[in-house]
Amino acid sequence: MHVVLRASSPDEHTLTRIAHGRLPTFGKFKYPVTRRCDHTDNWHGEEVPDPYRWLENPDDEEVQTWVDAQNECTFAYFNANLEPQRRLFCERMTALYSYDKYGCPMQYGDLYFFYKKTGLQNQFVLYKQAGLNEEPTVLLDPNTMSDDGTAALQGHYFTEDGSKLAYTVSMRGSDWYSIHVMDVATGKELPDRIDWCKFSSVAWNKTGTGFFYSKFPPPEGLQGKEGKSAGTEVDAVEGNKVFYHRLGTDAAEDQLVYEAGAENNKWLLSCESSDDYQTLLINIHDSCDPVNRLFYLDMSRFDGASVATLGRLVKLVDKFENKYSYITNEGRTFWFLTNLDAPRYKVIKMTLPPAGSPMEADPASLALVPRVDVVQQDSVAVLEGAYAVANDRLVLLYMRDAYEQLEICDLNGGDRRSIQLPSIGSIEGISAKKTKNEMFFKFVNFQDAGTTYRCEITRKQDGKIEISRDVFKRTVVPGLNPDDFETKQVRFKSTDGTSVPMFIVGSKGQRGAAPCLLYGYGGFNISITPSFSLSRLIFIKNFGGRVCVANIRGGGEYGEDWHDAGVGANKQNVFDDFISGAKYLCTINLTTPAQLAINGGSNGGLLVGACINQQPELFAAAVAQVGVMDMLRFHKFTIGYAWCSDYGNPDDDKNKYKVLRAYSPVHNVAPDAGRYPATLLTTGDHDDRVVPLHSYKYAAMLQSVIGSRKGENNPLLIRIDTRSGHGAGKPTSKVIEESSDIWAFIARHTGAVWRD
Repeated sequence: MHVVLRASSPDEHTLTRIAHGRLPTFGKFKYPVTRRCDHTDNWHGEEVPDPYRWLENPDDEEVQTWVDAQNECTFAYFNANLEPQRRLFCERMTALYSYDKYGCPMQYGDLYFFYKKTGLQNQFVLYKQAGLNEEPTVLLDPNTMSDDGTAALQGHYFTEDGSKLAYTVSMRGSDWYSIHVMDVATGKELPDRIDWCKFSSVAWNKTGTGFFYSKFPPPEGLQGKEGKSAGTEVDAVEGNKVFYHRLGTDAAEDQLVYEAGAENNKWLLSCESSDDYQTLLINIHDSCDPVNRLFYLDMSRFDGASVATLGRLVKLVDKFENKYSYITNEGRTFWFLTNLDAPRYKVIKMTLPPAGSPMEADPASLALVPRVDVVQQDSVAVLEGAYAVANDRLVLLYMRDAYEQLEICDLNGGDRRSIQLPSIGSIEGISAKKTKNEMFFKFVNFQDAGTTYRCEITRKQDGKIEISRDVFKRTVVPGLNPDDFETKQVRFKSTDGTSVPMFIVGSKGQRGAAPCLLYGYGGFNISITPSFSLSRLIFIKNFGGRVCVANIRGGGEYGEDWHDAGVGANKQNVFDDFISGAKYLCTINLTTPAQLAINGGSNGGLLVGACINQQPELFAAAVAQVGVMDMLRFHKFTIGYAWCSDYGNPDDDKNKYKVLRAYSPVHNVAPDAGRYPATLLTTGDHDDRVVPLHSYKYAAMLQSVIGSRKGENNPLLIRIDTRSGHGAGKPTSKVIEESSDIWAFIARHTGAVWRD
């Protein structure tokens, strides 16, 4: 496989346009000219300039010219300054990445299914096999769906008997995907296809003759515009609805099951079938907050043809106050994972009223349905997930101090057992079904690519159960020895005295200051647990570096309280934590400001942007990937409105505006700030999660304000990938290419030297 170390080659038209701009020279940088406009916005009585508002229009020819010129500038710098480190990194990663990668087996009907990526394949392939020891065959290969490897499987949904598969495919990294259906026995794709789905799921009926799903109306920006591909638009997505599709019919005939109405057109809907296929559950979110409404419809009399045979819509939970995630049910008794009076989560059970009873139509009566604790909230650990297995058992996934643990109990929370794990690490995947006595899970850590375990739950004659745990498949990376590395967990004090955990990964026995990469995220209740990254280990092994992961506030490492301490008016805590972690690493002599790089993506890209604005001289290099950079306009684009739960909405009031204005990366680049680190922004032209205009505007501001200063020689660059999105489904070829650029950039500016 040949990996090209540059963006897509510009065509003749692109080169002609670039020729009319200013190309960079090195030493003192001359960046491509970015036109400033005189646009201003009035925010609660304050006039705020937005000189790069024009960069928000992805269809504008001037924006395309700007993108081409920026890429030309960036890759000219890479070619002149990052060799041979970039080539050596690429060769090393290509050689090591060729190991086979596996997911956990899943069983439906009499068949097992699993994902596997062989060598340097761009995407994972779905296989089927008659038994765990039988020869597998390919069921679905997305590598055949596009010439450049950018078609990706986003989800799979089998019927209970495993005879049919509904699967979702995205193109070029976009969040948009289409639903397709396959006959598993023949491998034949059925004519059923549904487009314009996003953040959806598929819920089959019991007989496998149809399924429920949600979708959005096609964006107006794509209607009647030939040549404009899904994923480049920036308009807000609204109007999510739940439909029923009967196999063999045209998608245009699909029947509406539920819509929230115009007043709630930003609600996000998903659906799932209960284990016994007697109930359809509809989950409703209005933001990224861990709260949802939960409605259901009885399917016991559903004929598979007309939604009129479904039961009435029952609004079991009709307020956005807590989170309820379905686990399993026994008849009308349902088990849920919830944060109801439990910021670290617990399991409850609820017995629903009889289907069709008047009580279902009475909100007051539904509110009085008892919520009975089954697994109580732990005093320290966060209950991240619960899964039904072996008919009457629950698998409990806990997180304690940012690493994960497994337990099994019965449906009443009794007979608790721990499943032994080899070390501190994470559970990358769990495959468990209520009707099966076996389960699989994959364990990984920072230095080990992972081991898949098979657990069997057997019941003895006396009624007691036994749980076995055996290695099913161990992932080996030829040429990489996990024992060459070591991981430590430390704690440091933040600005306000809060104790924050951090993982430090390096070579075994490594001492003294060294080039270092500090990674963080800090938002949306997302926990950063140990994970395997080949590129990080190459940086450690071949560049003599260290990688540190700070579990800063805003994440979910310690439950809702930890998350709440980093949102809204508390967002500065996130940046303080990260900056304090950087200073701690320097204080204990693991690195120095001249050797320290920082990195984060998405909300973590915002983290990087805010921190280099606030403490620029603390870092030698910074890489912000697909970051949220304009905090006054983030809620205007695609799904950005859902992030107001973490950030706040600047439209609401002056106080929220002031909080966002105070740290928004685009609005806080000061000409009198200290020396900025070498900075690389990355984005994709098909990123419709965090639209690329965020990175465009921040790059323009950095180059204009900081790059124009006398003696400012550190590069301030943006790398804009084509046919690429927010990150999910990115093909192997692009992963290696981008990783080589990023790590060579980090090495160049932290003083790291390649060693074989």
